Amino acid sequence: MLVSMTTMAQREYKALQQGWKFTKGNPENAERPSFDDASWESVSVPHDWAISGPFDPKGDGNTGKLPWKGEGWYRTGMDLAQADANKRIYLIFDGVMAFPKVYVNGKRAGSWDYGYNSFYLDVTDHVIFGQKNTLAVYTNTTEHDSRWYPGAGIYRKVQLLKVDPVHLGIWGNHITTPIVKPHYADVRISSTVLNMSSRADSVKVLQTILDPKGNELQSKEIIKYLNPKEEKNLEVTLKVLDPQRWDVENPNLYATKTQVFFGDKLVDETVSTFGIRTTRFTANDGFYLNDKRVQLKGVNLHHGHGPLGAAFHPRAMERQLEIMKSMGVNAIRNSHNVAAPELLELCDRMGLLFFNEIFDKYDAKADITDTTNFEEFAHRNIKNFVLRDRNHPSVFLWSVGNEIGDVQWNIDNGFQKLHTMVNYVKKYDHTRPVTLVNDNMQSASMRHFDYYDIHAWNYGRRYRLARQMEPDKAVVISESASTLSTRGFYEFPLPEDKTEVTGSLQVSSYDFNAPSWAEIADDDFMWQQDEPYIAGEFVWTGFDYLGEPTPYTGMTAKEMNLGEEAAARSSYFGIVDLVGIPKDRYYLYKSYWKPEEKTIHILPHWNWEGREGEVTPVFVYTNGDCAELFINGKSQGKQCKNPVSMNSTERFRLMWKDVTYEPGEVKAVVYKDGAVIGEKTIKTAGEVSMIKLSPDRTTIMANGIDLSYILVEAFDKDGNPAPLADNALQIEVNGTGYLAGVGNGNPQSLTPFKGNMVNLFYGKAMIIIGSGFKKGLTNVSVRGEGLNEVRTQLEIQ
Repeated sequence: MLVSMTTMAQREYKALQQGWKFTKGNPENAERPSFDDASWESVSVPHDWAISGPFDPKGDGNTGKLPWKGEGWYRTGMDLAQADANKRIYLIFDGVMAFPKVYVNGKRAGSWDYGYNSFYLDVTDHVIFGQKNTLAVYTNTTEHDSRWYPGAGIYRKVQLLKVDPVHLGIWGNHITTPIVKPHYADVRISSTVLNMSSRADSVKVLQTILDPKGNELQSKEIIKYLNPKEEKNLEVTLKVLDPQRWDVENPNLYATKTQVFFGDKLVDETVSTFGIRTTRFTANDGFYLNDKRVQLKGVNLHHGHGPLGAAFHPRAMERQLEIMKSMGVNAIRNSHNVAAPELLELCDRMGLLFFNEIFDKYDAKADITDTTNFEEFAHRNIKNFVLRDRNHPSVFLWSVGNEIGDVQWNIDNGFQKLHTMVNYVKKYDHTRPVTLVNDNMQSASMRHFDYYDIHAWNYGRRYRLARQMEPDKAVVISESASTLSTRGFYEFPLPEDKTEVTGSLQVSSYDFNAPSWAEIADDDFMWQQDEPYIAGEFVWTGFDYLGEPTPYTGMTAKEMNLGEEAAARSSYFGIVDLVGIPKDRYYLYKSYWKPEEKTIHILPHWNWEGREGEVTPVFVYTNGDCAELFINGKSQGKQCKNPVSMNSTERFRLMWKDVTYEPGEVKAVVYKDGAVIGEKTIKTAGEVSMIKLSPDRTTIMANGIDLSYILVEAFDKDGNPAPLADNALQIEVNGTGYLAGVGNGNPQSLTPFKGNMVNLFYGKAMIIIGSGFKKGLTNVSVRGEGLNEVRTQLEIQ
């Protein structure tokens, strides 16, 4: 739900967003209603208590050099009227990092462990009606392990649900479409209904199908008798004539309105969205959506949002998906943990397929400890994961884990654990295939693929052995590329080896660098062209993220005698940087993934004082076939892509590797099928003369979680982008909004994300404005030494 409150019949959701108090540490008796929290920090939820830092220069770059390890408490009040005394009261948590313990009026109402998963508690027996109740939540990340920045605290939304004692269960509808024909589809709806009242009676469930415009189509009811404290599934099948399919081009969404009657009284009502579509994998021809082959052009996305940390803002996620779609992406893999539910809602609405994964490892990264009962843990976590997400038409594949060495090699009952996980997924959803994501090619000799449906492998054509041993299963490249680069940064000469990096602590954006285990983007393009049975790829990663700063990890920094402080705090893997500014690689992907749209991108920039007369290669990323390059009007020759080359870059890039630098103008004239389709020019910029502010949205909602991203760019007096500008900028925000975060995409920067200053990084930076809860105007002004102050205004409504 993207709204703060929803009321339908007797059902009411309320987002517990404002009025929270927070403190780090573990003060005694913090769960008690009488505890004095006046000195605690006032926060709104979602909230990440570690993202404000400060960064520790000597901290662990693998988890972002931020202080996320620790304990914390949250407290708030819940008003429950006396009139609610006949209701059941639930608390629904989308994600708490980690090991939350929930107290209502001083009594422990429940707990959870896995910090990424959603869970709910029936707290009816703990609340007092007719007064304010105290909700206290303890969080503890000290037992959590991570390979990237995980965030800390109540970082996703919390909802209070009031519902009649006879009601549809949480995530209680299961909607499937067992028959889909051009002229009709069967829609099967199984509803879990609970009778938490003290009397027995008949329960009627009335299902009404709504078309994508909200018009009522068909209705059908079923009646069963329920005893007190009994739960039953009530199932009906309805026909939809001439169904409008859900697909990546037309993501049509139907809905079912579920009404529950106890005796003759309407006691509960809810609406669940779904899509009508068919999916299938074939071993030799990839993936089919609605009987049409679709090559998966996917990216992996972590759960974080750069300067916002792990705190989930729907707009931040929507913006990520918009940027990815503009590049040609049609599929997302969450890596590697349960995503916020809004991500799946967005994928449904935007027409993005979703590769849904639950765990990274089966250890402390999943909050599995030495005392965890694996079977019980697996069951309840898989149950919540699948029940919450199984109605989403975007979900086409489940994954029970990523790169789990002991499972791949059947160490410590690895296959038994795999079998347990897969069986629980299939118990709660029989309609989609299940996979395990693998990274050790030789482990395929153990035949772990016998336990799941699809070959999913990371990097370097490691699927080869599994494909050879079991050719009747489809293949997905679940992680591809891991190409490394820093936006706006270039080094010379071009690297001769993909792992070759320097003490610059940045990675050249010529896009030739990758870790030893991975490859550059072009290699994956080529492999999929040459092996058409591959269903597609999921690039590591769409966005840079906090942590995993390959190649400049702490270990590498020490090996290079740079000191541990030289380790970066965020990754270099992204196609776009940490704040969503595209790197050059964005245009390489777009040129190949979105060939119907004109793309002409020249790199590098053309400000190279001191390199006059030296070789400075120029590349063009384009959907065209050929281009002619000009330096100050002089032709450098025409280059064309070579579709049969076994050097992958020659298939997908146009490269002039022997260009001699001279200041001035670079122009590329691009051809397709022999005709000019466009041209692009870049120029040597002069001194920085001005900055420009470009908000992605000038009107945002006063809901406390909406955002506007303001791109900051530097230009010379003639309006040419200034690609080397690194000016320090001061930011002032006045009005009803607030400064939610700042950043510039520099993986080495330890400037606070929550401060009021930011440095331009290769000519660009980002300011994020949060909406707050009050309507009105917000004024943003930015100034830097030697630069005129610039302003922009946002309306919050």
